[in-house]
Amino acid sequence: MKAVVAMVPVLLAAAAFVACGANPVEQNGDPQLTLSADSVTVRIGASALVAATLRNTSEPAQFVSRDQGVAIVDANGAISGIAVGSTYVVATLSSHADVRDSVRVRVQPPDTCLVARPDFGGPATAADRALFAYDASEPLNLQKTVDSTTAGVEVSSISYSSPDGGWVPGILVEPVGRSGLRPGMVILHPSGMRAKDLTPYAQMLAQHGAVVIAIDAPYFRRIGPALQFSTQDRAEQIQLIKDLQRAVDVLLARGNVDPARIGFEGYSYGGIIGAQFVGIERRLKAAVLAAAHGGQVTGATTPANLTFLANQLSCATRNAWFRDMTPIEPIRYIPNASPTALFFQIGRFDTAVLPGDAQALYNAASSPKEVVYYDTGHGLNAQALLDRHDWLHQQIGIDPR
Repeated sequence: MKAVVAMVPVLLAAAAFVACGANPVEQNGDPQLTLSADSVTVRIGASALVAATLRNTSEPAQFVSRDQGVAIVDANGAISGIAVGSTYVVATLSSHADVRDSVRVRVQPPDTCLVARPDFGGPATAADRALFAYDASEPLNLQKTVDSTTAGVEVSSISYSSPDGGWVPGILVEPVGRSGLRPGMVILHPSGMRAKDLTPYAQMLAQHGAVVIAIDAPYFRRIGPALQFSTQDRAEQIQLIKDLQRAVDVLLARGNVDPARIGFEGYSYGGIIGAQFVGIERRLKAAVLAAAHGGQVTGATTPANLTFLANQLSCATRNAWFRDMTPIEPIRYIPNASPTALFFQIGRFDTAVLPGDAQALYNAASSPKEVVYYDTGHGLNAQALLDRHDWLHQQIGIDPR
């Protein structure tokens, strides 16, 4: 049985897909109407959207609630809770009364807990930063297996001991045959990707003289979604910052990396975590933070995601998660990045990392810093990649493009 609980952004996208003619009218065949869910749970005062998929007709669906004292529905399929109880919403076609589908609606009591972005407070204190301390004298236990050597670049799979237990998987990409100390780069993947997915980009950096390491975030080392909305999220974020510091240890242990020319780069999730990393790690010369906002709490409390929090998480769960995560929100740590130079890249039309939230992160950051806006969405563009390369050439001395 499918269930939908106020997943407004996804369903709006589905509705737009239908409206844009994703299901063209066939010349032969009876009209068909299917709702996107079999059941919906909504709280009093909140709403949830069901989308109607239409085939063989250009006629819009019409919605009606069987008990408007429990829930009402508008012409777009947005269901609003009125009173605790259960009813059905039916979608039909006015010209074909027999073409219909229905969804069961359960209305729950209102959420009395305020659903809003919490106040992050001031910059992180010394006690806050101490959460990320680790024993650098512990052995790395680096394991390295060469996967390939192409065009003067060696790609290896690696793992090393995490300060918080277990192994940190990743890749190490090095230019071979280069003499002298090289610039070093730590890069962190966006959500939905792993370190190995960054291999082509790491190879490009290595071809321009850098020794590059990329690692997997701790959530890849278990089963389940990246965010658990539990204390595990806090533990894994703290572990990731320690693992990134140990990645710098790995670079320096190579013996061919210049300790004065170590950079970091992160895009999306990688940039978000990077905003915290630069406020903790003192050995970074420069860092690129692309399409990044203030942290996990910032991302979870955008207008589009607040409905999810209200309908999917109880008041107690939300408050506990905010208590765990607000003290380690990266925007609190980036004021301590100096003297690391920071380069921000922001998409003007980004709907995943809202430009206002990205700008707030830039505003909170210490100097030296600079920002470039691009007329793009979340993916940025080729010019952003070129700008990133040029900036890293100036800051840590990778070869010019």
